[in-house]
Order: sequence, then C-alpha cells, then structure tokens
Amino acid sequence: MTKLMLGSHPFLLGFDELERLVERTAKTGNEGYPPYNIEQQSDNAFRITLAVAGFSEADLSITVEDRQLVIRGKQTDDGADRVFLHRGIAARQFQRSFVLADGVEVAGAVTENGLLHVDLTRAVPEAVVKTIKITSGGK
Repeated sequence: MTKLMLGSHPFLLGFDELERLVERTAKTGNEGYPPYNIEQQSDNAFRITLAVAGFSEADLSITVEDRQLVIRGKQTDDGADRVFLHRGIAARQFQRSFVLADGVEVAGAVTENGLLHVDLTRAVPEAVVKTIKITSGGK
C-alpha cells in the first residue's frame, strides 16, 4: 500500500511545504508541561499563554526560526542547600514549539502573575485580482 503524500495530490500544487509543516508539528514534544492556552482576541490577533510559575524573565527565551515559535524555560536550581518535605512545584526545563502560518508575526511578550503571554498578529493580505491574457497558440 502506497502512502498518499499531501503535497502529491494533483489539486494541491505547490503545497509540499504544508506537508513538511504538518510533519514538524506532529514531531514536537507535547508532554503537557507547561500547560498553555491559545486565545483568538480578534480576527487577526492571537495570544498564547503559558503557565510559568517560578520562572523569572531571565529563565525564559522566545525565538522564531523558519516560521516556528519556540519558547524555552530553564530554571537555575537555587534550592541545592534547602531540604524539601514536599516538592510539588516543578523546577524543570521545558520547550514548547508552535508553527506559525505565513503572515503571522510575534507582536510582543509579557509575564504577569506567573503567566507568560505571547501576542501574535496576522497581516491582512490585500485582495488582488489578476487578469490573465489569453493568447492563441497559432502564428
């Protein structure tokens, strides 16, 4: 049985990049930490919110490379000399990845009450109508 590739369908010319994005998204580690929300704030604005309690701004990094938003958190273990009777607050590093569509840009990021908010905007494409001239194949 042959696997039908998304980009190889005859009606999807030039969509091979979409297939690569789907595969890359499926491979990203979604272990569930930290929990996050994605909100649509308007037709062209979105907000990703991650629960990052215990992380300082210096512990967090946000990068965009090849249309992939990567949020990383790494805490320094300052409790090496402390004795915990119960440790329920996670102190581990994480990486969350989100694939951004064409035209989606990161507008900014802010931490507030243990939450990291990453705001995204989508550029509104101009409606372009292009008329193609038809010529005869004869001389």
